[in-house]
Amino acid sequence: MTEITGTTWTVYDANAMTQAEIYGHVLAELGQTHPEIVGLTADLAKSTKIGVFGEKFPERFFNVGIAEQNLFGIAAGLAKAGLLPFVSTMAAFASMRACEQVRTDICYQNLNCKIIATHGGISFGTAGSTHNAHEDIAIMRSFPNMTVIVPADGIETANAVRACIHHPGPVYIRVGRGFEPTWYENEDYGFEIGKAVTIHEGTDITLICAGITVLQAGEAAKVLAEEGLSVRVLNMHTIKPIDQTAVMQAVLDTRRIITIEEHNVIGGLGSAVADVIAASGKGCAFEKLGLQDEFSLVGYPEDLYAHYKLDTNGIIEKVREVMGRDFEEDEEWKDEV
Repeated sequence: MTEITGTTWTVYDANAMTQAEIYGHVLAELGQTHPEIVGLTADLAKSTKIGVFGEKFPERFFNVGIAEQNLFGIAAGLAKAGLLPFVSTMAAFASMRACEQVRTDICYQNLNCKIIATHGGISFGTAGSTHNAHEDIAIMRSFPNMTVIVPADGIETANAVRACIHHPGPVYIRVGRGFEPTWYENEDYGFEIGKAVTIHEGTDITLICAGITVLQAGEAAKVLAEEGLSVRVLNMHTIKPIDQTAVMQAVLDTRRIITIEEHNVIGGLGSAVADVIAASGKGCAFEKLGLQDEFSLVGYPEDLYAHYKLDTNGIIEKVREVMGRDFEEDEEWKDEV
């Protein structure tokens, strides 16, 4: 149980709180012991939940209005002055509307600025592609100095926010909008920036996932275990720097990899994993589940997850497909060139 500004919350409360609500409370908690923390938003204090921090520390909170480019320019200036800015807006705005300012003002100078991007992926499905963000991971991981984290649930979001305080340089933490269910029972499971977490052991195939797909992949692994399949599930919460050791161990142990992400399959988690595998020179059966280079449909998030095969049933279907694929086995891993 964690004490937060006079109240308490547990995993049971987390089931009724969004990732953003938990992050808002955790940031307010951190503000008590870190006077250098300041909060900024672009007229979205309520929607992104950073308003919780603003209510607790009004003298350290700045609403710049609907001006996202100014938002990140101001954050850069505060960071240069020795403060620790936490900037919160929707993921689509942070990654695209203010793309140049994040790149040049913050990443180019390697400033200690933390970005909490809400409404990530297709979690705001009814708002359409103008407000959905299925390109943001690709954009952010392309910037030098940027660390990219996609927490699995509200509990992991709390861990990520606490950890980024001690992680130098810019950090992009991407969370959802709705009442995402929790996967973890508590915060004590070994979260560390840059280190994947194995949530299910397996030797037949590996599912590498992040964000809301962690829960779905974990449930899929349980169902497939009843069919006799041994499915490893890696929560790759940090997309950059990616855990290369975990990826390569999965390749060596299972020879079949599926990445699952609430994002375009171009440039996101799947591309990051593919880069590691390609550089190793070792082969495996490989598939990327996500938006297949298309703009998302408009609809409720749960319906969109099912449509794009990001739910438990869709993952099970893809695992069965990959398990049925023939590919050349070479247990010696000899270089034939």
